[in-house]
Amino acid sequence: MSASFYGRGASECVLLRMVTNQCMIVNHVACGRIGKKYNMKTKRIRLNELLCVGPLLAPLLALTMQSASAQEMVADGNQSVLSYPQFGSPDSVPSQLDEDQRVRKSLTEFDIHQPYLDWKECLRDQHGFSFTLDYTAGIVGATKTIGNTDYGSSGAVRFYGSWDLIGRESGNTGTFVWKVENRHRYSKVPSSGMAAEVGYAGANFPSLSNIGSRLTNLYWKQKFKEGRVEVIGGMLDATDWVDVYALASPWTGFSNFAFATGGAAMPIPDDATLGMYVNAMLTDNLYMGAGFTDANADSTDPFNGFDTFFNDNEYFKTIELGWTTSQDRFYLDNTHLTYWHVDERKDAGVASGWGLNFSYAHSFDERWMPFFRAGYADEGGSILQKTVSAGLGYHLCDDISLLGLGVNWGEINEDTYGRGLDDQYVIELFTRFQVTKNFELTPDVQLIFNPALNPDVDHSVVYGLRGRMVF
Repeated sequence: MSASFYGRGASECVLLRMVTNQCMIVNHVACGRIGKKYNMKTKRIRLNELLCVGPLLAPLLALTMQSASAQEMVADGNQSVLSYPQFGSPDSVPSQLDEDQRVRKSLTEFDIHQPYLDWKECLRDQHGFSFTLDYTAGIVGATKTIGNTDYGSSGAVRFYGSWDLIGRESGNTGTFVWKVENRHRYSKVPSSGMAAEVGYAGANFPSLSNIGSRLTNLYWKQKFKEGRVEVIGGMLDATDWVDVYALASPWTGFSNFAFATGGAAMPIPDDATLGMYVNAMLTDNLYMGAGFTDANADSTDPFNGFDTFFNDNEYFKTIELGWTTSQDRFYLDNTHLTYWHVDERKDAGVASGWGLNFSYAHSFDERWMPFFRAGYADEGGSILQKTVSAGLGYHLCDDISLLGLGVNWGEINEDTYGRGLDDQYVIELFTRFQVTKNFELTPDVQLIFNPALNPDVDHSVVYGLRGRMVF
């Protein structure tokens, strides 16, 4: 059984890295060496934005000036390996890279590219350079649709990675992080489009759309105090740093956005949103995170974000206070309360708003993870204005399969959709099979009751199959 609910625990990863480092000495020759204005009119950001965000970030930035805390060290002979836990969701690039490279069991134990994996591990250990290329495909069907379309299919290719450029020995690493994608449809309607076909007010299989080429991440992450404090700045995915828990990723967990970041009651900006986040462990268990990003981001035209960020001054801001059993189990054992505020988006015709989100998730015996999540929104353009979700995850067969079950109630945001719409209820069940060490398959079924935009039916069944191949 793995040492954590979602992946290996910190100590196991450290021991694995020690063994891998010894193996890389043999493979060093094969590894070889890695080869030795935006112009705009200056405009002052609104004073009230600085007054709002400054008090949130200042206490966290102040922590970076304190002395370093004790670090986790595992020694083996003459060699020592340091482990530095990190913040972020399971879908953030650093977390996903760790998950992609870890040794795991599978149904077949079939792996045809071990030398390639050894080479990637060599780059990671000796140069701090990590990357993954993955491909995800899915087909989604539904009953009782509005039109004649009862299925949709899509694919998405992603290339993402990180490069620790400074501070590798100290643990206060400065890391360049990137992620680019192309999302495309196979059929007339993409997988994500089946939500509209059903009349569901929400997002379903949102990662399998037809948006085309896009930028997701292009940022710098600087750690302080051996990872107990981090500052992230650049083009971000806000869901990597806000309201996270282990089952939120639409790539590897629940497919319905009601079970993801904000529970559909938070108006999260598009990816590649220009901004900044600061996260800090205030004690061994208590943490705080705060940040702000451009509310008008467009991942298909990311560099236009410099114009909207500095000229429109319409921001999405969050502050989160939470408790975790330890930082290396940040998204596994986590209870938090998140406050958000978004400015009025004048060109989009969306009112300003604010809200609160609560989340509890805790893993037991490294197999069970119950969760309870709730959210409230006062305008702001979110999908739901009230949401409550509960469920659990369960590991089957020594980490070869993950079972997830969730139930959600959602009250439609009247500011977004108008008055008089029914409350929606969703039940989702999925299981993720690790077929080979680099291929996973996820069947998924959902019951959607009272789809708000399809008043002629009382329920619809949505079923899907998602596959992900990692290179």
